[in-house]
Amino acid sequence: MEPKLEEAIEEDEAVASLFETAQQLEGLYRNASTHAAGIVIGDRPLVELVGLYRDPRSDIPASQFNMKWAEAAGLVKFDFLGLKTLTVIQRALQFIAKEGREIGLHWEDFQDQASYELMASGYTLGVFQLEGQGMRDTLKKVRPASIEDVIAIISLYRPGPMDNIPVYVEGKNDPASVKYQHPDLKPVLEATYGVPVYQEQVMQMAQVIAGYSLGEADLLRRAMGKKNVAEMNAQRARFCAGAAELKGVGKALADEIFDTMEKFAGYGFNKSHAAAYAMIAYQTAFLKAHHPGEFLAASMSLEAGNTDKLGVFFQEARRMGIEVRPPDVNLSCADFTVEEGAIRYALGAIKGVGKPAMLSVEQARATGGEFLDLQDFAERIDARLVNRRCFEALAKAGAFHSVESNRARACAAAAMLSAIATSAEEQRTSNQVSLFGDQPAQKLRLPDAVPWGESDKLDNELTSVGFFLSGHPLDDLLTGVMRKRITLAVEREIIGREKQFLDMIGVVRSRIEKPSKAGGKFAIVTLSDPSGEYELFVNDELLQTARDILDVGERVICRVRVRKVDEELRFSMDGVKKLAQASIGAHETLLVRLSADAPLDHVAKVAKGLQKSPSQNALGEIHIEIPVEGKVVTIILEGRYPVDFGAMSAFKSVPGVDQVRPAAA
Repeated sequence: MEPKLEEAIEEDEAVASLFETAQQLEGLYRNASTHAAGIVIGDRPLVELVGLYRDPRSDIPASQFNMKWAEAAGLVKFDFLGLKTLTVIQRALQFIAKEGREIGLHWEDFQDQASYELMASGYTLGVFQLEGQGMRDTLKKVRPASIEDVIAIISLYRPGPMDNIPVYVEGKNDPASVKYQHPDLKPVLEATYGVPVYQEQVMQMAQVIAGYSLGEADLLRRAMGKKNVAEMNAQRARFCAGAAELKGVGKALADEIFDTMEKFAGYGFNKSHAAAYAMIAYQTAFLKAHHPGEFLAASMSLEAGNTDKLGVFFQEARRMGIEVRPPDVNLSCADFTVEEGAIRYALGAIKGVGKPAMLSVEQARATGGEFLDLQDFAERIDARLVNRRCFEALAKAGAFHSVESNRARACAAAAMLSAIATSAEEQRTSNQVSLFGDQPAQKLRLPDAVPWGESDKLDNELTSVGFFLSGHPLDDLLTGVMRKRITLAVEREIIGREKQFLDMIGVVRSRIEKPSKAGGKFAIVTLSDPSGEYELFVNDELLQTARDILDVGERVICRVRVRKVDEELRFSMDGVKKLAQASIGAHETLLVRLSADAPLDHVAKVAKGLQKSPSQNALGEIHIEIPVEGKVVTIILEGRYPVDFGAMSAFKSVPGVDQVRPAAA
């Protein structure tokens, strides 16, 4: 199905050999799978009931029967689930206690209106069971105001019951619109506005209408859940007969009520299950509403190895106005922490370092005090855990800022620092005394390295952290008249209701391709702009022509089409260009603001290069702004230059360039 794969097989012998081997292995059992949380219990030693298998990855044996046959063999199945959300709550509470703060009112009585307002707003990222986009849309419609509403939403948002969310919303907003198939069903369904939501309600309906006992009603629920046709036919006959005898209900209405019960019993939650989930949802919403810094720090702590999720939480922190402070070997711990309501980024969340290595750094700082410089750091850390790759990753992330502000120099010194760390480690473990006593170590001379420009700094940060932490490559486009043309991620829902087409910019974060039903492929592309991340649908035709442009890390400008589907907005990519090839618009000037120590010869070199490079976009002036003795001096370069994104990127790559932005004539 994939032409490029076919080409690779034909052109590369190694790929062809790989696929030939893979085809021989295809269909063979790779491993014996075990249920993640399933436990079986019997009334006698299990070897007397089923064959057992010793999984080398587990401390306990596994049944050789699958879940259905294990039950038929007389075993009882249990699922023991672990929820990381409980750990998030625990860590958030520990952060709050450490700061000497109280959790606040209504933590235990489920009466906190701020928590329900947060749910109704749809800003529920990180809130248990309520963070998916579809669920957020449902929350905005239902606007929960009590724990009962939350229990119902969690139960309704499933196949089957989901169809009746509009009926539930209408009943909640207009009680007069609620209808019951039989008057005696009102006490059973009144709390959920006439919609059967819970398995317990289905059982009660059978009791009230057809005279089922509790035991019979539970058997009916199980039969409906398993969709056993023969059993269901028998139950339908029993229900219709009971309804006629107890309530005088005709067969047509009895069948209609039974059909309603069957539809919901197959997918419905039992209320006790939904209530337990709703309680955790309320608690996470409460923490996010009242202690957002602590809650997000705890959430990020549990996702420390998932940079995509960390990036999403980082954007949420920015949206909520919570500062995320950069990693620093003298200030950060291996895990995320909270400082005066701000989140301090974890050393252990930097890609390529590993949490055990950063725990050793934290321990070295705790026993010997703050690190004075790079050499002091290298001599005191555990070289068995912190290697050259760790030094480079820490440098790229800016974690050495308090001991060396030049990230390029710290990165260039990685091999040297690793050698010093290894030597110091060997001396500590050799048990040998120096002939000349403890001589002071020779001062390390760091290699010369030109500081990275803003673009290089952010690109390296992206490599090490996984997203842009200290800034964004497209920040400069949020100034001047250019700002009016671009729609940001945070604005697209609002502006999209007024316009059919939007111009959006972004750095490509990911591209997931999937086969489409009509043949070919489509893609979901995630982009990052200075306000957050957003997704766009890309159809097969555009994907074929723009696949190379949509590589991860590319800076692009997109033409976005907006469609309304049931009052929800859908965003698809209608066209895309690399930013470097795109026109900024009707501008005649590019303002380049320098720091006091910026290398002017580098700036001049970039300007000369731009004059020589052909451009299809508009030409204009370059204004260089330099701070001199508290004032800003503007130098207007001679000649005409391309005033486009390519020129902006070229200047941004120069160290000491603080800002580049377009301006009107």
